[in-house]
Formats: sequence, C-alpha cells, structure tokens
Amino acid sequence: MPWTRAAALDDEHRARLIAAGVDADVLASTPLRLVTDPLPEWWHELGNALYLGDDVDDVDLPHKLIDNMSYYEFSDVILVVASPTNNVASLLVGGDGATVFLGPRSAFTASEIYCGAHSTIVLTSDVIATRCAIVDARNGGSVIAAPDQLWAANVYIATDDMHRLEDAETGARINPYGAHIRLGRHVWLGREAIVSGHCEVGDGAVVGTRAMVRGQKVPPRTAVGGCPARVIREGVTWRGDDIP
Repeated sequence: MPWTRAAALDDEHRARLIAAGVDADVLASTPLRLVTDPLPEWWHELGNALYLGDDVDDVDLPHKLIDNMSYYEFSDVILVVASPTNNVASLLVGGDGATVFLGPRSAFTASEIYCGAHSTIVLTSDVIATRCAIVDARNGGSVIAAPDQLWAANVYIATDDMHRLEDAETGARINPYGAHIRLGRHVWLGREAIVSGHCEVGDGAVVGTRAMVRGQKVPPRTAVGGCPARVIREGVTWRGDDIP
C-alpha cells in the first residue's frame, strides 16, 4: 500500500526542527508532506509525525523500516525522510520525543540509525555515508551534521557508550551521558572513524582512518588522526574529486 500524503510541514513542527538544529534555508527549500497512511492507529493519536520529501517514493522508504520502528508505542516523535532510505539497514526510535531529520541529497548505504527518547539526529543535507555508518543518539543527546558530509565505511557516531562506567569509590559516572555531537560543514570522516561523547568537529576538517574523536573539539580546516585524535596538519581543505 503506497504512502498517503496530506498537509505540508506545519509551523509548529517547522519551529521544532529548526530549534533541533535543522538549517532553516534547507528546510525552506525542501518540500515535505505529512504521511497519514498506512501507519498504526496509535501513531497520530500519540502526536507522532512522519514527513516525506516530494522526491521520496514508496520504494525509497520501505514500509518495513517503519513497521520495525513501531513494534511498541511512542509519542511526540517527528521523523522527516527527505532522501531515499531503501538501503538503510535499520531506522529505530527508542522512545517519546525523538526528532530525526534525514535531509535531501543524501545516501545512507547499509547504515544503522537509532534515536532514543528526547534525543535528536539531524543529518541536514548532502550527507554521503558510503557504507555501514552507525549514528546513535540517546539519553537526551544529539547528533547534528551540517550540510556536505563524506563518511567512509564503518563510521561510528554515538553520543553515549550505552553502559555506565563509574568511579569505584564515589559511584560518579565517568563516561558520557546524553552528549552532544556537532559536525560542521564539509567534513570528511575516514574509514572506521569514531566520534563519541561531547564533540565538535569544525568546518572543513578531516578525521583520519580509525581515529577516535572523543570529548574533543577539532579545529576547522585541520586533519586529525590517532586515538585519541590529535591535529596532524593545519590549514587543509579537501575535495570529493580524486585528482592529482
């Protein structure tokens, strides 16, 4: 059964998406329509909203992705799909109040996307995840990627470790909980790069193969590598073309 579309993006949802980190210009230039069917009866009753871009058809958003997401009830979730997700391995929401924006001109080949309760994932536009990226936001955390991303295979971006690590004497938590990750414009993440905890990767930065950025700020237009990542070169730029 094809997706049935109705109203355009309403003002309340537009404001929430912008507050969550979606670029207002990208949102203004991306026609979106609310999906009314086929969805579980409780979907609309509990204030959830699924919007599809005009360029996304029934093949681009397989029904099984939404069916797997809706095994159990949740409320006040906004899910926007403005690029094909037919090659996405899984797209899951972990509770109430989640916000997910998969922006236009993007590709998420064999990727796994998980957004927990009251958490946010915004992949604004032109995000190319070449294969098997994992994006995981939970415990009120967020992953915000500005336009123009190139992610090599097996990139791992996660706000939390999903288990508590604590000081044996004080009981204080040591590892991140509900962290916030921001990737600036025109960022290149190398193969098997890891970005976790409270992180900011500056515009034009390059994170090398198997580098770990954890609880760090990567300056704009730098190349970083290692575990933990360190600056190995400043004043860099990069292009998608493979030319001399």
